[in-house]
Amino acid sequence: QVQVVESGGGLVQAGGSLRLSCAASGSSFSINVMGWYRQAPGKQRDLVAAITSGGSTNYADSVKGRFTISRDNAKNTVYLQMNSLKPEDTAVYYCNADVSWAMTGPVYRYWGQGTQVTVSS
Repeated sequence: QVQVVESGGGLVQAGGSLRLSCAASGSSFSINVMGWYRQAPGKQRDLVAAITSGGSTNYADSVKGRFTISRDNAKNTVYLQMNSLKPEDTAVYYCNADVSWAMTGPVYRYWGQGTQVTVSS
C-alpha cells in the first residue's frame, strides 16, 4: 500500500555535493519517522540520518557536520543534503518510512529500492 522512491544519486568527486530525495505515497497513512541508511558491498546496512514528524533529527557520527536531513510532512518527502563528500561515503543509499494507519495500530517499515552514490578520490 506504500511505495517509497529515492532519487538524486550519482557520481561525484571528493569534496562535492549531492542531494537525495525520497517520497512515500499510497493509501491514507501517517508517517512517524523517515530516514536514510546506506550499505557498501559486503558491509552492514547502517543508519545515516533520521527525522521524526516533529523535526527531531539523528545522525551517524561519520556524517555529522556534513549531511543535513530535512522533511516536508505535507508531501511525505525527506531529503538528504550531502556536502563535503568522501570516498568512504560510497554506498547504496536506502530510504525508509515508518507508517501507521491508526494511532493505536502497528507501525510498518517500508523501504525504497536504493540509489547509488559513488564518490571518487
